Amino acid sequence: MNWKTNWRSFYYQGAPEPVDPVLEAGKVALLVIDVQNTYLERPDPATLSGEDLDRYHAWTPFHERMHEKVIPNTQKLMATFRAKGLDVLFARIACLRQDGRDRSLSQKKPGWNNLLLPKDDWDSQIVDALKPEGDEIVVTKTTDSALTGTNLRLVLANLGITHVVCAGIFTDQCVSSTVRSLADESFDVIVAEDACAAGSDELHDREIEIINMIYASVMSTDEVLGYLPG
Repeated sequence: MNWKTNWRSFYYQGAPEPVDPVLEAGKVALLVIDVQNTYLERPDPATLSGEDLDRYHAWTPFHERMHEKVIPNTQKLMATFRAKGLDVLFARIACLRQDGRDRSLSQKKPGWNNLLLPKDDWDSQIVDALKPEGDEIVVTKTTDSALTGTNLRLVLANLGITHVVCAGIFTDQCVSSTVRSLADESFDVIVAEDACAAGSDELHDREIEIINMIYASVMSTDEVLGYLPG
């Protein structure tokens, strides 16, 4: 089993295997999506009780996946792209106003997506383990899609990029929205599955299956690296 046969949804059972992507120097970029301090910060469980403690434990598998798999694989991707002189870009959620009035409606609704992350606050910064280097491009958004809320489409076009490798969080939200937008703009998208995470493995697996083949080619980090230009 490999990426050509894995993660197939109902729609693609029995479909021909996809062809190998041709990734060319100067035309392929890595996009790391929303791996920010706010999502990796955890309270001391000794200070929690009741529903708060239950919620802490419910999120433990996500944090384990992030530290054991997603961050190390993203570091591997970033290091290889940089070593080969390929572009590494980042997207992050951050509002321009301290009160968040510039946020999109989806980030003002009550609940999980009610995000107030002013652009200069610690919570909104990219985690140190995946910190941008030099003049690597970081786009700031108040939307799920990194394209609809920024000038990223124009930036990628100006850089001559045709293929975008995506990593980050959350698979079923900002990663998926970004992948769909990229595909709609005729970019060829690859998702590094083991460099992404959702709130639960079930949500991650379900979304990976949904976007596979129609919006993106879903691969492991090592499979992606095997296609990078020398």
